[in-house]
Amino acid sequence: MSDELGPTGRPLPTLPEPAPRDHSRRAQVIAMCNQKGGVGKTTTTINLGAALAETGRKVLLLDFDPQGSMTVGLGVNAHDLDQSIYHVLMDRELGLDDIIRPTGVENLDLAPANIDLSAAEMRLVTEVGREQVLARVLRPVLDHYDVVLVDCQPSLGLLTVNALTAADGVIIPLECEYFALRGVALLKETIEKVRDRTNFDLTIVGLLGTMYDSRTLHGREVLQTLVQGWGDLVFHTVIRRTVKFSDSTVAGEPITEYAPTSPGADSYRQLAREVLVRCPDA
Repeated sequence: MSDELGPTGRPLPTLPEPAPRDHSRRAQVIAMCNQKGGVGKTTTTINLGAALAETGRKVLLLDFDPQGSMTVGLGVNAHDLDQSIYHVLMDRELGLDDIIRPTGVENLDLAPANIDLSAAEMRLVTEVGREQVLARVLRPVLDHYDVVLVDCQPSLGLLTVNALTAADGVIIPLECEYFALRGVALLKETIEKVRDRTNFDLTIVGLLGTMYDSRTLHGREVLQTLVQGWGDLVFHTVIRRTVKFSDSTVAGEPITEYAPTSPGADSYRQLAREVLVRCPDA
């Protein structure tokens, strides 16, 4: 543990170099979840996935948001998709392997989505075991990957419940502003319900402060409030505002590829190390 205090007001931990993973174990599934939109959830999913891939992990990014933002953010035209995660959910003859495509990053694959996925929520309502459909379609590919990151939609509907039911853990990206704090209690309640009813082993990996501006008192106070309420569940890594994230999205690349020496890329590499410490099976 370092004597230097990080943005969260706690001493920064000394994180070890990521150890090689035992590829014989099944993938760890982590859901990126927050019912509030615009908190950096998709940006975090893409860039954390790329940072984990740099450590030698084989990573699958699964777009589970009908907006298809992660699909677009990796340079795929969502409107041109013949098949997406929606078709895998609806058609038992179609497997996840049939839609997975490589990205431009080594060890990083994508299961894309588009607006078609918005129809899944209504169609799944009448399904037996409707909360476990994603877990079923994920099962055959878990031996092919080390980590699966699921980018959830900004709501607490049936798609999000599916993602939480399929996940081993959940990461909650949270914008460093007051209104973002208000919905966390509701999200925690949903996670606890899923844990009680459909996924007894679900854990909260951590809460991640995003869009942080250290120049504002408001941002610093929100981080302090977060730590006071959630303690060590708050990641030491904090993602600061930078135009590089928007630029990398337009380029269709993770920031670790678009601007590999930038502070934003370094932050996500640091986050990847924290995640691997908290999820030793990843």
